Amino acid sequence: MGPNDTNPGGDASTGSEDTTESSIVGAAACAEPIDPDAVLWSASGADRAGRPLLLILHGYGSHEGDLFSLAPHLPLHPVIAALRAPLPAGPGWAWFPIGAAGAKVNPGSPSADALDAAAAGVLEWLDGLPEQPGSVGLLGFSQGGAMALQLLRQAPDRFAFAVQLSGFVGRSEHTGDERLRERRLPVFWGRGTADPVIPQDAVDRTRAWLPEHSTLTERIYEGMGHSISQAELGEIVTFLRAQYDA
Repeated sequence: MGPNDTNPGGDASTGSEDTTESSIVGAAACAEPIDPDAVLWSASGADRAGRPLLLILHGYGSHEGDLFSLAPHLPLHPVIAALRAPLPAGPGWAWFPIGAAGAKVNPGSPSADALDAAAAGVLEWLDGLPEQPGSVGLLGFSQGGAMALQLLRQAPDRFAFAVQLSGFVGRSEHTGDERLRERRLPVFWGRGTADPVIPQDAVDRTRAWLPEHSTLTERIYEGMGHSISQAELGEIVTFLRAQYDA
């Protein structure tokens, strides 16, 4: 995947929203484990010491090598780690299911338990690193973008910022939301006006949630689909540089 318009493993299919689950969730779900052998690193173990960590989270049906191709365009200061999602999905992997067999599917309304389990797996992987980074940032596309926001909610004191691309926030309230209202972490949210994958209800929910729970940088790209454009990549780099300069 290059820096021009591309679709790095987005969610497919749309449908009606299921609102039957509980309205407030926490972080008690069983973790979906991350495969440590599948992680792609931008630096060897010896070169990671003392540097911040930037976690890269791919989209539905994709893999750890997809967004990792952005690494040459990103700031050099952080160590980059691209994770593989835990669930097989078509030719690639998914962080959480997008619907049950035979049911209408809304990729913007996953189960709160599934979101919690996926985020718990990432947190367990972080806990298991031999040396803890001084700070951890998040960058995710589509399902990976939803994961970035879910990780902020599940561990609001663990992360420094998030870049959320063509994704959304889970629909249920979360026990970490109040802490995020206090911290107001920097979040970059980029999306296109011609995205056929993320439903409008998920966009509207995210538009309402982010200003109340973050210091938001929002960018909307006219005519862009479920992808990352050259213009968006430039603004992502600007945002990241500002975080590391700070």
